[in-house]
Amino acid sequence: MTGPTSGTRPDEIRRHNRTALLRRLHVAGPSTRASLAAELGLNRSTIKALVDGLAQAGVVAERVPAQRSGAGRPSLLVLPQPHAGVVIAIDVRVEQVAMGFVGLGGEILGRDSWNLHHRTRDPGEVITHIVESARLMADDLDVTAVGVGVSVPGVVRRSDGHVHEAPNLHWTGVALGKRLEAVLKLPVQVGNDAELGALAEHVRGAARASSDMVYISADVGVGGGVILSGQPLRGTGGYVGELGHMVVNPRGRRCYCGCDGCWETEVGEPALCRALGLPDDAPRGAVVAALRALDDPSLLDEFADWLALGLANIVNVLGPELVVLGDLYTALPPSLVDSVGAVVQQRSLVSRAVGGTQIVTSPLGRDAKLIGAAELAFEPVLDIL
Repeated sequence: MTGPTSGTRPDEIRRHNRTALLRRLHVAGPSTRASLAAELGLNRSTIKALVDGLAQAGVVAERVPAQRSGAGRPSLLVLPQPHAGVVIAIDVRVEQVAMGFVGLGGEILGRDSWNLHHRTRDPGEVITHIVESARLMADDLDVTAVGVGVSVPGVVRRSDGHVHEAPNLHWTGVALGKRLEAVLKLPVQVGNDAELGALAEHVRGAARASSDMVYISADVGVGGGVILSGQPLRGTGGYVGELGHMVVNPRGRRCYCGCDGCWETEVGEPALCRALGLPDDAPRGAVVAALRALDDPSLLDEFADWLALGLANIVNVLGPELVVLGDLYTALPPSLVDSVGAVVQQRSLVSRAVGGTQIVTSPLGRDAKLIGAAELAFEPVLDIL
């Protein structure tokens, strides 16, 4: 753990330690005081003072563990109290919006979702429905939210949540963060959906033990989120992660971005539909069902080749120890994922050098971006609880 620098005032040190303790409990769950002291590099008297203060404020509680081992008095577990800090997580997808109220510790207290059609994709319509649903859910759950996180499939300016472009939603220049803050009266954080998928996998999914990972998301389009040295790669202004728009086939199909042969034209949902013999606009459920019922994996050979080509490029450029395939890719046959991993190792100098970059599917599935939106909202909240 990196502590505050020398010369820092005592109140700043206490605040730093308090936030570190809350983050540890929020991310990793219940722990004893002794374990917290060891993990955070703090002495027991400091941990006692922090836990006592948080317990008095109702942010944590101490309980006897349900399962005991050994003789003698068991050590109490310090548990985060979900209702002590609640955020609203919103995942705006191309065809649906998912919303959850998430408590401290990551517990999803309540959910709602609704489908989007051409008319209801209008930003004003989406914002109105979000606000109405948030108010109803807050009343039903009897909670008060303290922050909001939003996932959007587009290019997002992280400083103020301005959506520069979300092509599959047909959004351009939408001040989503400011508009939501104005009506919800809460601080709002907005991020690119694949970036937040990466954050979710790093905090609560397949990449918890990985410092360098890439998350690849396939909805209608393809996006990527990157964690390097344990930190999200956000780029200038927060505009990063459009891995689906690296050109892999100059003689390929025209992409909506204006280029020919972007990676997502070969491995996005419409490409997968074509490989399966489905219409390009087949419903998501039909695509997943077709993948799970697939009798002839060779139908996906060309798709797998393009997937491996793009992943090899990504591994060579970014050098991750782990690649997590999310969203629609979680329904790919395990044998295909394994074969793609083997091809990436053959084609990538970096993968061979590190002994094989691991390629896995997300255990979080469709919840990844919702969880990532919640974690984005919690980043500033943990400092004020």
